[in-house]
Order: sequence, then C-alpha cells, then structure tokens
Amino acid sequence: MRRPTPRQAGMTLAELLVALALGLGVLLAGAVLMTGANKAYVAHEDAAGVDDGGRYALALIGRAVRQGAFVDWESHGSAGLDKDAPAPLAGLDSRSLVKTSAAIDGPLANAVNGSDVLAVRYPGAGPAPDGDGSVIDCAGFPVHGAKEGWSIFYVARNADGLAELRCKYRGAANWSADAVVAGVDGFQVLYGLDSDTPPDGIPNRYVNAGAIAALDAALLPAERKEKTWWKRVASVQVALLLHGEHPSAAPQPDGYALFGLAYSAAHGASDQGVQLAQAELRGQGPARARRLFTAVFAIAVAQP
Repeated sequence: MRRPTPRQAGMTLAELLVALALGLGVLLAGAVLMTGANKAYVAHEDAAGVDDGGRYALALIGRAVRQGAFVDWESHGSAGLDKDAPAPLAGLDSRSLVKTSAAIDGPLANAVNGSDVLAVRYPGAGPAPDGDGSVIDCAGFPVHGAKEGWSIFYVARNADGLAELRCKYRGAANWSADAVVAGVDGFQVLYGLDSDTPPDGIPNRYVNAGAIAALDAALLPAERKEKTWWKRVASVQVALLLHGEHPSAAPQPDGYALFGLAYSAAHGASDQGVQLAQAELRGQGPARARRLFTAVFAIAVAQP
C-alpha cells in the first residue's frame, strides 16, 4: 500500500513576510493618527490655557482700575474731596518691583521685555478688620474703611525663570505679591488723559507713564499734589502678550505691536516693549503659540 502524500500546514515564508509587512503598516498608520490626535489635543489645551489666563488677568485688572474711582461719600459727606489726596493711579515704564517693598518704591530696571507697572489705590469700606466685603484687593482680601487698599500689577520671573504677571498688595503686616498668570511676554499700559478745561471725563490722547511724569515735572512743586496729571486719567488701556507651554507648529507672525502699528511706528523707539519681534521672543527654543489681549477700562475720577 502507498503512503498518503502529506499536505502543507501553516504559511510559507513569503506569506509570513507579507502579513508582517501589512501588520506593521497598520500599526504605523495607527501610531501616526494617535500622535496627530495627541498633538491636536495638546495644542487645544495649550490655547485654552492661554485664553483663560488672559481673560482672567484682564478681568482682575479691570476690576482694580474701576475700583480706583471709588469714593466713600458717606465718609466725605458735604465736606467734599481732599484736593491734596493722592491720585488713584500710578505707573512706571519698563520696570519691575520687589514683592516686599512698599507700593512701587524701589523699582527694578530689569523689566521683562520692557513691561510696565500699573498701581491702583483706593479707600476701603466698612468697619475693621474685614470691612463690609465691597472693596477687595487683587489678591481677594477685603479692605476696611480705616485702611487704604492697593492693587499693583507688574511682571517678574519666578524661580524657574518663567515670566509671570504678579499682583502686589498690602497685607496686615507687610507687602506681598502673588502670580496671576504665567507665560508673559509683555505687559504694557497707556493712560487716557482728559486735557479739557473743565474736564469732561473723555480722554483726548493716550500716553505712557513717562509722559505723565514729564507733565507733572512742569508743574510747580506746591501744586503737584492737587493738579497732578494722574488725576486727569479718564481711562486705562492695557496690552498683555502671553505664550503657551508647548511648541507650536502653526505659523507665527514676525512680531507683535501691542498697541497697534500706528502707535509702534510713532512711539516704538521711546516706549520700550510696545513692539516685540518674534525672533527675540523665541530665542534659541522652538516657537510657541502666542496671543495678544487688549482692553480699555474707563475710570470716572471724582474732581475735588
């Protein structure tokens, strides 16, 4: 009797190689899709973080600026306002601050990309120690009627070298500052001056803090407290440039004009930080997504 011919079982080497090649192709395609999806998620999360940080910072600054126009009429009554009372606003160009120094005393020259300082002062409300809760500083602490409140915004670097917008305030025993938002490339402030006589509450031109200091320098020393141009500020315009944490593959502009091209062309040489080049911001690292936030806040200062 003849033995039966054995049949082939399994795959040949060629079939195995083809199957492996197809499987690796499917895995590679899946990995590419997963990597793309992860990059899109990271970019979306980064953009959302920048957007939330910018909106929160502008809301906090806006609340402080509007609070600077607060007048406790119950305390002043019919006696009117003190003509020699300090202005509710103050500012510095291209400066940073020490978190423990009083107010804006002892400013530092090493500002991040020429960032400015904005200081708002206002009276408290209600009895000590916690007031009635209607007046709070930028850190969220209440200010009572026997205490003067401060909300000061400036840019400084943390221990890791990352620039952040900080809120400086006066505590119960000393001064301190907390971070508001990180990833700050620039913070600029302009002040809308009402130069009409009598004042009508509408700004006629926007200038920086240095221009207001020059106008005050032209006043007689005896009249600077009463007639300081800081009391003629009718609005505050701020610009905040933020960047995300991760590199971005999206195309970025060559530079950023924080107050527009017209202002940069006219004052870019004298007002440091209003025009920032992408190459300078990027440095040696990869490009990051950046977004510019701007806002104008009206302030109705009561005239003494």
